[in-house]
This record gives sequence, C-alpha cells and structure tokens, in this order.
Amino acid sequence: MRSGRHFLQIPGPTNTPDRILRAMHRAVMDHRGPEFAELGQSVLRDLKSVFQTKNRVVIYPASGTGAWEAALVNVLTPGDQVLMYETGQFATLWKNMAAKLGFDPIFMQGDWRTGANAEAIGAQLAADGGHRIKAVCMVHNDTATGITSDIAAVRDAMDDANHPALLMVDTISSLGSINFRTDAWGVDVVVAGSQKGLMLPPGLSFNAVSEKAWAACEAGGDRRSYWDWRDMAGPNDQGFFPYTPATTLLYGLREALDMLSEEGLEAVFARHARHAEATRCAVEAWGLEILAVNAAERSNALTAVLMPDNKGADALRAEILDSFDMSLGTGLNKVADRVFRIGHLGDFNDLMLMGTLSGVEMGMIRAQVAHQTGGAQAALEYLAAHAL
Repeated sequence: MRSGRHFLQIPGPTNTPDRILRAMHRAVMDHRGPEFAELGQSVLRDLKSVFQTKNRVVIYPASGTGAWEAALVNVLTPGDQVLMYETGQFATLWKNMAAKLGFDPIFMQGDWRTGANAEAIGAQLAADGGHRIKAVCMVHNDTATGITSDIAAVRDAMDDANHPALLMVDTISSLGSINFRTDAWGVDVVVAGSQKGLMLPPGLSFNAVSEKAWAACEAGGDRRSYWDWRDMAGPNDQGFFPYTPATTLLYGLREALDMLSEEGLEAVFARHARHAEATRCAVEAWGLEILAVNAAERSNALTAVLMPDNKGADALRAEILDSFDMSLGTGLNKVADRVFRIGHLGDFNDLMLMGTLSGVEMGMIRAQVAHQTGGAQAALEYLAAHAL
C-alpha cells in the first residue's frame, strides 16, 4: 500500500487529466448515428488548429507507429528512396519500418546529441539530380534524446535545393507541447499520437495531410487497406469513419481539444518552455549534463540527463520508483542505462514539477550519485522569477 498518487514523469504516456477521464467515462454511442456525426466532425475540424493547418487531418485507432506506416504507404511505392536523419531512437525505428516495408531509406548518421543538420540535408538533396528521393522524413522532437530539430530550416534547405520530395515529420512528442507550424513550414505529412501533449491515454494516432501529399496518395502509394487515406475522405466529411472508431477516446479527444483551446496554444507552449527551462536550471545546479548539447535544440517536452561517472541510470530510476513512487523515462538503445529522462509535458503545473525535481534530487542522495545539492531550489527560484 502506497499513500498519495504515483508520479508518472516519463515523456509519454503523460498524466491524463481528470476532466478527460470523466469525459471518457460514459456509455458508447452508435458510431453511425447523428450524435456521433457531430462529435466526429467537431474533432476533425478542431484538430486542424492544433496542427496549425487548413488541410485534412486523419484519425486512426492506433499508436503513433501506425501513423508512421500510414504516412509512408500512402505516398510511396516499394523501392522509393526516403531521406531520414538519425536524431535518436525514434528516428531509427521509423527508418527500420521504411526498410521493412520495401522502401530504400538513406539514413544520415547523427550523434544522438544534436538535431538534424539542415545544411547536410540540403546538400544530399542537391546531389539527387534524378529526384530519386521521394520523401524527407524527420522527427521534430525525438523522445529518446530530448532533441528538437529545426523543421523550418529543413524546409528552407529543401526549397534551396529545388527538390520536389515530400516533407514528412513525426510530432508525436511535440504536438500540443512545442510550437509546430504545419502549413507555415510546408510540411506535407504530420505524424502524431494521443498520449503526450494531447493528454489522452494511448490509442489514437493522426496524420495531417497537405494537398501535395493527398495528390501523391491518389496517384500511387503502396498496397494499403487499413491505412488508406482515400477510404477516410468520404466518411470523415460526414463525421464518420470507414470502420469502428475508438469512441471513448474520441470523447476524451473532444475534451482535450476544449482544454487546449481554453488555455490557448501560445500559453500552452509558454508553459512548457517555462517548465523545461526550470528543469534545465535544476540539472545545471546539480552539476549534471544534458544529453542535447545545443541549447536551442533542447526539448521543452522532456529533458534527458546524462549520469555522472558512468553510474547506471537504471539503478537510480529503480531507487526513485521504490522510494518515492515516481517513474522516470529510461535510456534507449545507444544511451541505455546512461541517461534518465524527465518528462515535463501535457497536464503539468509548477507543483508537479517541483515534486518531480525534488524526487530526483532525493533519489540521487539515496543512490549515492555524485551531484551538487540545490537543483530543486534553483528550479523554484526560476519559476518564482518567471511567473506566467
């Protein structure tokens, strides 16, 4: 028996607000009836403002991995080259999927500490005189490394190279937490999931689709059935889906969209930026190192912290879980057991952040991790000096 509430401070799934839990706690309605049509039309309409697009948004009952696959198979055919950049584990997994599906990924090597190099991407595209590369696939905010890449710079590099490839971007851990401007940045396909900035449980995934990408879907694409955007168009226009939707998650999505609208997207982004900077103040005061080396690329959704002196991050996480009932994100792949990740996104406020950072600091004391004291205090002072 543990008193109090578990602190889920991984970078997703995030804490689901009580408002959303209550919205989901109702009977399932007829997904072919008029009441559902109103719900379907409203969420499909209002999602556009979160994606900052005027174009179509598609919803799948799936994890973000499903939206990855939908993005690829709707616009590409086997053998097509796709240019991808290694910013962490999730960029790597998307590349692996592309290869499994029969596409030809060109994977530009990264160091897991810096974001996508727009200049190098532009040079790669400029060298592709035959335009064999059909898509550029980026992860906006790689959850494994806490790195946010400059997508606007990537679009500029594509335009400077005068290359017709589609730009496809994973926003699974940035949508609703970090400013992402789909139309302004010329993004053709956006991939997103429900369980992070949208504050829902896992189970919904999304594509936002430009007119250029929709034309590519109509003209070709891989063999597809469940993921086919074309099957969505007619039913979605009436508020329906071509198969049974995840009705209760859509109830929650409606409430999440209302919450984001009430706070205002700019305020949401500012809140995330403030909590992220306070977290970075704590890490600096502890004398520890943030995995993302460039300040401009440090994520406002999570912070990945390197362990000192090759101490095991998993042992620290286990100590914190056992002692304080708080979950932190594990290190993945190349940074396994070398980093712990502090999630500070979604339904989150100052007291939750201070509880999280205090738990980390107390855990380091218990686990005898070399650090300087005062990290939580440094964060508190930052928050006090930068009230919204």
